[in-house]
Amino acid sequence: MDCLFCRMISGEIPTKKVYEDDETLVFEDIKPQAPTHVLIIPKRHIVGVREANAEDAPIIGKLHLVAAQIARDRKIENGYRTVFNVGPGAGQSVFHLHLHLLGGRPLSWPPG
Repeated sequence: MDCLFCRMISGEIPTKKVYEDDETLVFEDIKPQAPTHVLIIPKRHIVGVREANAEDAPIIGKLHLVAAQIARDRKIENGYRTVFNVGPGAGQSVFHLHLHLLGGRPLSWPPG
């Protein structure tokens, strides 16, 4: 499998790592859209939310808990956004499930 994020997890490609545990890796986005813009990914390859199944629910929940902890650690007190882009039409360009955490500035709605 030639997955960019799997190669980051294995250490083959360097990242600006923010956090890591047995199941997840968090790193800085290479094109940040906010002062805090990190990606939270599972170490187990899942293509995306659309391809996830009931067995993946615990890790998807954990991604959100890790995002909340990163937001607390970075003292993002005025609010933040978490986003899954699902499919190319929504902007997904790497097909390994990843949750964006954006914060540190006012985030308007609707985005983009």
